[in-house]
Amino acid sequence: MSDTGVSVASDLVEFETRAIHVGQEPDEATGAITTPIYQTSTFVQEAVGVHKGYDYARVANPTRTALQECLASLEGAAHGHAFSSGLGASTTLMHLLHPGDRVVSVNDVYGGIYRMFTQVYEPKGYEFTFLSAEEVSTGLAEHLDERVKLVWLESPTNPLLNVVDIRAAAEAAHAAGALVVVDNTFATPYLQQPLALGADLVLHSTTKYLGGHSDVVGGFVATNDDALSENLAFLQKSLGAVPGPFDSWLVLRGLKTLAVRMDRHCRNAAVVAEHFDRHPKVERALYPGLPNHPGHELAARQMRHFGGMVSLLVGSEKEAIATVARTKVWKLAESLGGVESLIEQPARMTHASTAEAPFAVPGNLIRLSVGIEAAEDLVEDLEQALR
Repeated sequence: MSDTGVSVASDLVEFETRAIHVGQEPDEATGAITTPIYQTSTFVQEAVGVHKGYDYARVANPTRTALQECLASLEGAAHGHAFSSGLGASTTLMHLLHPGDRVVSVNDVYGGIYRMFTQVYEPKGYEFTFLSAEEVSTGLAEHLDERVKLVWLESPTNPLLNVVDIRAAAEAAHAAGALVVVDNTFATPYLQQPLALGADLVLHSTTKYLGGHSDVVGGFVATNDDALSENLAFLQKSLGAVPGPFDSWLVLRGLKTLAVRMDRHCRNAAVVAEHFDRHPKVERALYPGLPNHPGHELAARQMRHFGGMVSLLVGSEKEAIATVARTKVWKLAESLGGVESLIEQPARMTHASTAEAPFAVPGNLIRLSVGIEAAEDLVEDLEQALR
C-alpha cells in the first residue's frame, strides 16, 4: 500500500462502498476483516535499506497508510497525509510558506486557526488579511498580489455558517499564483468535494465528523498535486505531527459509517433549524439549509446536503450563557461532529481568541453540533432550555 489511494478497491465508484473497502483489504497473514492496529515503533529490515515498505513508524505505519488511502479516495484525491490533530495538519501546511508571505483568509474562521495565525505566525513576519465570506466569493482578486501564497477557506464557516464560493475563490487565487486550502471539516467529503471545485488542498480535523464518536484527535490533508504531496510527506516526516496507529484506526473505523451518520446529522439539523428559526426566543437561526440563509443557493450547488451544524442568535449574551447551561440531552462542551449533540457559546469557548478582533463572534450566539439522537428529543430539550 502507498499514500496515493491506489489499492485493489480503487476502482470502486460509490462513496459508501469506498469508505468501507479502500485501503482495507483483509489482512494477508490472518484474513482479519478489520485493518490491524500495527502498534509498533519500528520494523525489522532484511538488510540495510531492504524492507517491506516500512522502516520507522514516524515515517509510515500500515494502519496510518490504510487511513490515508481511504480518506484520500473519499476526497477524490491522489494523495492523503494524516496528522496528530487538525492544528498539527494546519501547522504543517504553514511550513509551505515563508516569513514575508501573505495569507488571505475568510474572517469567520475557527478560533484555533485565528489564534495560530495572529499569535504564532504573524509575530514571525507572516502577513494575514481577513475577508468576509461575501468578499472572498465575489471580490477576492482585489485583495491579491504577488506576495499572497495561500488563500485559506472554510465553507460552511465556523461558527456563523457562512458559505464561500469555492470555485470562484479558486479561480481568482490561481490567477494570482496562490494556492487554495479549504477546511472541509464541517462539510466532510460526503457533503462537499473542494478539490473538484478547484481547491489545491483539503484540510480536516478528523477529530470531528470523520472520527465521529468524540474519542480521537487527528488531522488530515489531501491533494491531487504530486509536488505538494511530496513536500507534505517530507514535512510530515520531518516535523513529526503524526497520528499513532490506534488513533488512525479509530478514524478509519469512523469513516465506515460516515455517510449514514451524515445523513442523520443533516436531517436532524434541518428539523432543529426550521423549528427554532420561528421561535420567539431566537432572533435568527443560521443554517445553510434554510431558504432565508444568504448562502442557501450556493450551498445547494456545491454541497450534497447542508450539514449538521446550526447556530442560533438569542436575545443577549447573558441569555446565551444561561441557555447552554440548562440543556440535558445537549451536552455543554467544545468540539463537534460526534454522535451526541453538543452545545456551546463560542464567544467564551471555542472562539475566545477572536474577542479583540473586528469580526469577533457575537456574544449572543449559540453553536449547536446536532447529533443523531431523536430529533424530537433535541427540539424539546432546547425548548425547555430557552424557557
